[in-house]
Amino acid sequence: MSTTGPPLRDARRLVAAAGGTVRESMIWPHRHLLTLEDLTAEEITFILDTAEAFADVSTRSVKKVPALRGRVVVNLFFEDSTRTRTSFTLAAQRLSADVIDFTAKTSSLSKGETLRDTVRNIEAMGVDIIVCRHSASGATHLVARNVQCCVINAGDGRHEHPTQGLLDIYTMRQAKGRIEGLKVAIVGDVANSRVARSNLHGLRKLGADVTLVGPTTLVPRAFEQMGARVCHDFDAVIDQFDVINMLRVQRERIASNVFPSLEEYSRLFGLTNDRVRRTKPDVLIMHPGPINRGVEVSADVADGQTSAILRQVTNGLAVRMAVMFLCNQAAAGAEPH
Repeated sequence: MSTTGPPLRDARRLVAAAGGTVRESMIWPHRHLLTLEDLTAEEITFILDTAEAFADVSTRSVKKVPALRGRVVVNLFFEDSTRTRTSFTLAAQRLSADVIDFTAKTSSLSKGETLRDTVRNIEAMGVDIIVCRHSASGATHLVARNVQCCVINAGDGRHEHPTQGLLDIYTMRQAKGRIEGLKVAIVGDVANSRVARSNLHGLRKLGADVTLVGPTTLVPRAFEQMGARVCHDFDAVIDQFDVINMLRVQRERIASNVFPSLEEYSRLFGLTNDRVRRTKPDVLIMHPGPINRGVEVSADVADGQTSAILRQVTNGLAVRMAVMFLCNQAAAGAEPH
Protein backbone atom coordinates (compact mmCIF):
# COMPACT_ATOMS: atom_id res chain seq x y z
CA MET A 1 0.00 0.00 0.00
CA SER A 2 1.37 3.41 -0.88
CA THR A 3 2.50 5.59 2.01
CA THR A 4 1.39 8.74 0.21
CA GLY A 5 -2.10 7.77 -0.96
CA PRO A 6 -5.42 9.35 0.01
CA PRO A 7 -6.16 7.11 3.04
CA LEU A 8 -3.03 8.25 4.88
CA ARG A 9 -3.63 11.90 4.01
CA ASP A 10 -7.22 11.54 5.23
CA ALA A 11 -5.99 9.90 8.42
CA ARG A 12 -3.59 12.73 9.16
CA ARG A 13 -6.23 15.37 8.47
CA LEU A 14 -9.00 13.76 10.52
CA VAL A 15 -6.84 12.83 13.49
CA ALA A 16 -5.33 16.32 13.40
CA ALA A 17 -8.90 17.64 13.66
CA ALA A 18 -9.22 15.60 16.84
CA GLY A 19 -6.07 17.17 18.24
CA GLY A 20 -3.42 14.54 17.43
CA THR A 21 -1.09 13.25 14.74
CA VAL A 22 -0.58 10.05 12.76
CA ARG A 23 2.96 8.70 12.51
CA GLU A 24 4.16 8.85 8.92
CA SER A 25 6.05 5.57 9.32
CA MET A 26 2.91 3.54 10.03
CA ILE A 27 -0.20 2.79 7.98
CA TRP A 28 -2.85 0.62 9.60
CA PRO A 29 -3.17 -2.47 7.35
CA HIS A 30 -6.17 -4.36 8.84
CA ARG A 31 -9.82 -3.87 7.87
CA HIS A 32 -10.85 -6.11 10.79
CA LEU A 33 -9.92 -6.21 14.48
CA LEU A 34 -10.58 -9.75 15.69
CA THR A 35 -7.74 -10.46 18.12
CA LEU A 36 -4.71 -8.93 19.78
CA GLU A 37 -2.81 -12.18 19.44
CA ASP A 38 -2.23 -11.53 15.73
CA LEU A 39 -1.10 -7.90 16.11
CA THR A 40 2.49 -6.73 16.47
CA ALA A 41 3.70 -4.54 19.31
CA GLU A 42 4.01 -1.66 16.84
CA GLU A 43 0.41 -2.09 15.69
CA ILE A 44 -0.92 -2.16 19.26
CA THR A 45 1.08 0.97 20.09
CA PHE A 46 -0.27 2.65 16.97
CA ILE A 47 -3.86 2.04 18.11
CA LEU A 48 -3.03 3.44 21.56
CA ASP A 49 -1.42 6.53 20.04
CA THR A 50 -4.42 7.09 17.75
CA ALA A 51 -6.78 6.69 20.72
CA GLU A 52 -4.81 9.37 22.55
CA ALA A 53 -5.48 11.72 19.64
CA PHE A 54 -9.23 11.10 19.97
CA ALA A 55 -9.37 11.28 23.77
CA ASP A 56 -10.16 15.00 23.96
CA VAL A 57 -13.20 14.74 21.69
CA SER A 58 -15.38 13.62 24.61
CA THR A 59 -14.51 16.77 26.57
CA ARG A 60 -15.60 19.24 23.88
CA SER A 61 -18.87 21.14 23.81
CA VAL A 62 -19.53 19.52 20.41
CA LYS A 63 -18.47 15.91 20.85
CA LYS A 64 -18.04 15.01 17.17
CA VAL A 65 -15.41 14.74 14.45
CA PRO A 66 -16.25 13.87 10.81
CA ALA A 67 -14.02 10.79 10.54
CA LEU A 68 -16.87 8.35 9.73
CA ARG A 69 -19.39 10.76 8.24
CA GLY A 70 -21.57 8.87 5.76
CA ARG A 71 -20.56 5.48 7.17
CA VAL A 72 -22.97 2.99 8.76
CA VAL A 73 -22.05 0.94 11.85
CA VAL A 74 -24.13 -2.04 13.00
CA ASN A 75 -23.94 -3.36 16.56
CA LEU A 76 -24.51 -7.08 16.00
CA PHE A 77 -24.83 -8.39 19.56
CA PHE A 78 -25.88 -11.97 20.33
CA GLU A 79 -25.13 -11.56 24.05
CA ASP A 80 -26.41 -9.04 26.57
CA SER A 81 -24.19 -6.01 27.02
CA THR A 82 -24.44 -2.54 28.51
CA ARG A 83 -20.94 -1.04 28.61
CA THR A 84 -19.55 -2.45 25.38
CA ARG A 85 -22.62 -1.79 23.22
CA THR A 86 -23.12 1.73 24.59
CA SER A 87 -19.41 2.49 24.25
CA PHE A 88 -19.33 1.42 20.61
CA THR A 89 -22.52 3.36 19.89
CA LEU A 90 -21.18 6.58 21.40
CA ALA A 91 -17.78 6.09 19.77
CA ALA A 92 -19.38 5.68 16.34
CA GLN A 93 -21.66 8.68 16.87
CA ARG A 94 -18.70 10.85 17.90
CA LEU A 95 -17.07 9.87 14.61
CA SER A 96 -20.30 11.06 12.89
CA ALA A 97 -21.38 7.57 11.74
CA ASP A 98 -24.95 6.33 11.56
CA VAL A 99 -25.53 3.51 14.07
CA ILE A 100 -27.98 0.60 13.94
CA ASP A 101 -28.54 -1.78 16.85
CA PHE A 102 -29.28 -5.39 15.85
CA THR A 103 -31.20 -7.57 18.32
CA ALA A 104 -30.69 -11.28 17.70
CA LYS A 105 -33.84 -12.34 19.57
CA THR A 106 -36.11 -10.46 17.17
CA SER A 107 -34.15 -11.25 14.00
CA SER A 108 -34.52 -13.93 11.35
CA LEU A 109 -31.99 -16.00 13.28
CA SER A 110 -34.91 -17.00 15.50
CA LYS A 111 -36.53 -18.44 12.36
CA GLY A 112 -33.54 -20.58 11.46
CA GLU A 113 -31.41 -18.23 9.36
CA THR A 114 -27.68 -18.89 9.58
CA LEU A 115 -25.19 -16.39 10.92
CA ARG A 116 -23.52 -16.31 7.49
CA ASP A 117 -26.76 -15.37 5.72
CA THR A 118 -27.63 -12.82 8.40
CA VAL A 119 -24.37 -10.88 8.08
CA ARG A 120 -24.39 -11.01 4.29
CA ASN A 121 -27.90 -9.59 4.22
CA ILE A 122 -26.91 -6.86 6.69
CA GLU A 123 -23.89 -5.95 4.57
CA ALA A 124 -26.06 -5.83 1.43
CA MET A 125 -27.95 -2.92 3.01
CA GLY A 126 -24.85 -0.74 2.75
CA VAL A 127 -23.20 -1.35 6.11
CA ASP A 128 -19.54 -0.33 6.47
CA ILE A 129 -18.61 -1.69 9.94
CA ILE A 130 -20.04 -4.64 11.86
CA VAL A 131 -19.34 -4.71 15.61
CA CYS A 132 -20.03 -8.29 16.66
CA ARG A 133 -20.41 -9.95 20.05
CA HIS A 134 -21.21 -13.67 20.16
CA SER A 135 -21.19 -16.47 22.71
CA ALA A 136 -19.27 -18.81 20.38
CA SER A 137 -15.49 -18.54 20.18
CA GLY A 138 -14.46 -17.77 16.60
CA ALA A 139 -17.86 -16.42 15.54
CA THR A 140 -16.39 -13.05 14.59
CA HIS A 141 -13.81 -14.78 12.38
CA LEU A 142 -16.70 -16.51 10.57
CA VAL A 143 -18.39 -13.15 10.09
CA ALA A 144 -15.19 -11.58 8.73
CA ARG A 145 -14.72 -14.40 6.20
CA ASN A 146 -18.17 -13.80 4.75
CA VAL A 147 -18.31 -10.01 4.37
CA GLN A 148 -16.25 -7.31 2.68
CA CYS A 149 -17.00 -4.61 5.26
CA CYS A 150 -14.98 -4.08 8.45
CA VAL A 151 -15.59 -6.42 11.39
CA ILE A 152 -14.67 -5.59 14.99
CA ASN A 153 -14.76 -8.26 17.66
CA ALA A 154 -16.71 -7.07 20.72
CA GLY A 155 -16.16 -10.41 22.47
CA ASP A 156 -16.45 -13.96 21.15
CA GLY A 157 -17.00 -16.75 23.62
CA ARG A 158 -13.89 -17.46 25.68
CA HIS A 159 -11.59 -16.37 22.88
CA GLU A 160 -10.87 -12.61 22.98
CA HIS A 161 -12.29 -9.15 23.66
CA PRO A 162 -9.64 -7.04 21.89
CA THR A 163 -11.03 -3.54 22.47
CA GLN A 164 -11.39 -4.25 26.20
CA GLY A 165 -7.79 -5.43 26.23
CA LEU A 166 -6.73 -2.28 24.40
CA LEU A 167 -8.59 0.09 26.70
CA ASP A 168 -7.14 -1.67 29.74
CA ILE A 169 -3.62 -1.33 28.33
CA TYR A 170 -4.31 2.29 27.34
CA THR A 171 -5.40 3.03 30.91
CA MET A 172 -2.26 1.42 32.32
CA ARG A 173 -0.03 3.41 29.97
CA GLN A 174 -1.91 6.61 30.78
CA ALA A 175 -1.45 6.10 34.53
CA LYS A 176 2.07 4.66 34.56
CA GLY A 177 3.62 6.27 31.49
CA ARG A 178 4.73 2.95 30.05
CA ILE A 179 3.84 -0.73 29.64
CA GLU A 180 7.29 -2.27 29.30
CA GLY A 181 8.51 -3.56 32.66
CA LEU A 182 5.19 -3.19 34.47
CA LYS A 183 4.23 -6.02 36.80
CA VAL A 184 0.54 -6.74 36.17
CA ALA A 185 -1.74 -9.16 38.01
CA ILE A 186 -4.92 -10.47 36.39
CA VAL A 187 -7.04 -12.00 39.13
CA GLY A 188 -10.07 -14.26 38.95
CA ASP A 189 -11.79 -16.49 36.41
CA VAL A 190 -9.00 -16.49 33.85
CA ALA A 191 -9.97 -19.82 32.28
CA ASN A 192 -13.30 -18.48 31.01
CA SER A 193 -12.25 -14.87 30.43
CA ARG A 194 -11.82 -13.43 26.94
CA VAL A 195 -10.74 -10.16 28.61
CA ALA A 196 -7.86 -11.94 30.35
CA ARG A 197 -6.65 -13.45 27.08
CA SER A 198 -6.67 -10.13 25.22
CA ASN A 199 -4.90 -8.43 28.12
CA LEU A 200 -2.30 -11.18 28.27
CA HIS A 201 -1.55 -11.09 24.53
CA GLY A 202 -1.29 -7.30 24.42
CA LEU A 203 0.66 -6.83 27.62
CA ARG A 204 3.20 -9.53 26.80
CA LYS A 205 3.82 -8.06 23.34
CA LEU A 206 4.51 -4.66 24.91
CA GLY A 207 6.93 -6.05 27.49
CA ALA A 208 4.90 -6.30 30.69
CA ASP A 209 5.37 -9.06 33.25
CA VAL A 210 1.97 -10.74 33.72
CA THR A 211 0.89 -12.93 36.65
CA LEU A 212 -2.44 -14.77 36.57
CA VAL A 213 -3.94 -15.27 40.03
CA GLY A 214 -6.89 -17.38 41.13
CA PRO A 215 -8.01 -20.82 42.28
CA THR A 216 -6.53 -23.84 40.54
CA THR A 217 -9.90 -24.56 38.92
CA LEU A 218 -9.94 -21.14 37.22
CA VAL A 219 -6.23 -20.51 36.56
CA PRO A 220 -4.68 -23.68 35.16
CA ARG A 221 -0.92 -24.01 34.71
CA ALA A 222 -1.45 -24.27 30.95
CA PHE A 223 -1.42 -20.45 30.80
CA GLU A 224 2.30 -20.55 31.52
CA GLN A 225 2.74 -21.65 27.91
CA MET A 226 1.42 -18.21 26.89
CA GLY A 227 4.21 -16.46 28.78
CA ALA A 228 2.38 -15.74 32.03
CA ARG A 229 3.27 -16.60 35.58
CA VAL A 230 0.55 -18.54 37.42
CA CYS A 231 -0.09 -18.13 41.15
CA HIS A 232 -2.80 -19.57 43.40
CA ASP A 233 -1.94 -17.57 46.55
CA PHE A 234 -2.95 -13.91 46.16
CA ASP A 235 -1.59 -12.85 49.55
CA ALA A 236 1.87 -14.24 48.81
CA VAL A 237 2.39 -11.94 45.80
CA ILE A 238 0.06 -8.97 46.28
CA ASP A 239 2.87 -6.55 47.17
CA GLN A 240 4.69 -7.16 43.86
CA PHE A 241 2.34 -5.52 41.35
CA ASP A 242 2.09 -2.11 39.71
CA VAL A 243 -1.37 -2.96 38.35
CA ILE A 244 -4.05 -5.34 39.63
CA ASN A 245 -6.84 -6.11 37.16
CA MET A 246 -9.72 -7.93 38.85
CA LEU A 247 -12.01 -10.10 36.71
CA ARG A 248 -15.72 -10.54 37.30
CA VAL A 249 -16.82 -13.66 39.14
CA GLN A 250 -19.32 -15.21 36.78
CA ARG A 251 -22.08 -16.26 39.15
CA GLU A 252 -23.50 -18.63 36.56
CA ARG A 253 -20.40 -20.79 36.98
CA ILE A 254 -20.93 -21.44 40.69
CA ALA A 255 -23.21 -24.37 39.81
CA SER A 256 -20.21 -26.14 38.24
CA ASN A 257 -18.45 -26.15 41.65
CA VAL A 258 -15.31 -24.38 40.45
CA PHE A 259 -15.11 -22.89 43.97
CA PRO A 260 -17.12 -23.65 47.13
CA SER A 261 -18.95 -20.31 47.57
CA LEU A 262 -18.80 -16.59 46.87
CA GLU A 263 -17.78 -16.01 50.48
CA GLU A 264 -14.87 -18.43 50.18
CA TYR A 265 -13.78 -16.92 46.87
CA SER A 266 -13.90 -13.39 48.30
CA ARG A 267 -11.92 -14.43 51.37
CA LEU A 268 -9.10 -15.88 49.26
CA PHE A 269 -9.10 -13.67 46.16
CA GLY A 270 -11.24 -10.60 46.81
CA LEU A 271 -9.54 -7.20 46.79
CA THR A 272 -10.38 -5.80 50.21
CA ASN A 273 -9.08 -2.75 52.07
CA ASP A 274 -6.81 -5.02 54.07
CA ARG A 275 -5.22 -6.41 50.92
CA VAL A 276 -4.88 -2.97 49.32
CA ARG A 277 -2.91 -1.81 52.38
CA ARG A 278 -0.34 -4.48 51.50
CA THR A 279 0.04 -3.40 47.86
CA LYS A 280 2.48 -0.88 46.43
CA PRO A 281 1.42 2.68 47.42
CA ASP A 282 0.86 3.65 43.77
CA VAL A 283 -0.86 0.44 42.68
CA LEU A 284 -3.51 0.84 39.97
CA ILE A 285 -6.74 -1.09 40.57
CA MET A 286 -8.77 -2.07 37.50
CA HIS A 287 -11.89 -4.08 36.66
CA PRO A 288 -13.55 -4.56 33.24
CA GLY A 289 -17.03 -4.51 34.80
CA PRO A 290 -19.69 -5.17 35.74
CA ILE A 291 -18.46 -5.37 39.33
CA ASN A 292 -19.82 -7.78 41.92
CA ARG A 293 -19.25 -5.44 44.85
CA GLY A 294 -18.14 -7.26 47.96
CA VAL A 295 -17.04 -10.31 45.96
CA GLU A 296 -14.07 -9.62 43.72
CA VAL A 297 -13.70 -5.99 44.88
CA SER A 298 -14.99 -4.30 48.03
CA ALA A 299 -17.07 -1.15 47.59
CA ASP A 300 -14.43 1.05 49.25
CA VAL A 301 -11.70 -0.24 46.95
CA ALA A 302 -13.85 0.11 43.81
CA ASP A 303 -14.54 3.76 44.67
CA GLY A 304 -11.11 4.49 46.13
CA GLN A 305 -8.32 6.76 44.92
CA THR A 306 -6.31 3.89 43.46
CA SER A 307 -9.24 2.69 41.34
CA ALA A 308 -9.20 3.33 37.58
CA ILE A 309 -12.50 1.57 36.91
CA LEU A 310 -14.43 4.62 35.69
CA ARG A 311 -11.37 5.85 33.82
CA GLN A 312 -11.41 2.55 31.91
CA VAL A 313 -14.97 3.25 30.81
CA THR A 314 -14.04 6.76 29.65
CA ASN A 315 -10.97 5.48 27.82
CA GLY A 316 -13.05 2.84 26.06
CA LEU A 317 -14.64 5.56 23.93
CA ALA A 318 -11.31 6.85 22.64
CA VAL A 319 -9.97 3.36 21.98
CA ARG A 320 -13.08 2.27 20.08
CA MET A 321 -13.09 5.49 18.08
CA ALA A 322 -9.49 4.75 17.11
CA VAL A 323 -10.22 1.14 16.13
CA MET A 324 -13.23 2.01 13.95
CA PHE A 325 -11.36 4.91 12.37
CA LEU A 326 -8.27 2.81 11.53
CA CYS A 327 -10.20 -0.20 10.21
CA ASN A 328 -12.29 2.09 8.02
CA GLN A 329 -9.10 3.72 6.70
CA ALA A 330 -7.66 0.29 5.86
CA ALA A 331 -10.84 -0.63 3.98
CA ALA A 332 -10.74 2.66 2.08
CA GLY A 333 -7.13 2.01 1.15
CA ALA A 334 -8.04 -1.37 -0.31
CA GLU A 335 -10.68 0.18 -2.58
CA PRO A 336 -9.83 1.54 -6.04
CA HIS A 337 -9.36 5.33 -6.10
